[in-house]
Amino acid sequence: QVQLVESGGGLVQAGGSLRLSCAASGVTFSSNAMGWFRQAPGKEREFVATINWSGASTYYADSVRGRFTISRDNAKNTVYLQMNSLKPEDTAVYYCAASRSPRIRTTTGSYDYWGQGTQVTVSS
Repeated sequence: QVQLVESGGGLVQAGGSLRLSCAASGVTFSSNAMGWFRQAPGKEREFVATINWSGASTYYADSVRGRFTISRDNAKNTVYLQMNSLKPEDTAVYYCAASRSPRIRTTTGSYDYWGQGTQVTVSS
């Protein structure tokens, strides 16, 4: 049974930082591309960042490029999202996702497994 468990969300002031973690089990983690998505109230789920199986390739949404960094530790079956210079518009539930493909993916339909999400709230 595949399980993705996010942690690290919370309340932070604008300009602050948070680090999200996603622990995976039940998958061959080192073979999977991983991604982070987010969903704000009343909005569709949107792509944030993705990383390929080895960690050598990453890609970001324009809205977070230069502020967020995705990384992974295959020995720990964990993917991270370091979020710096947070803005109120970053407020959302953040979801971790795993793809059966080893290559980076940017669409929700490209991911096969999803976590339950962790709330990130940025106050102004």
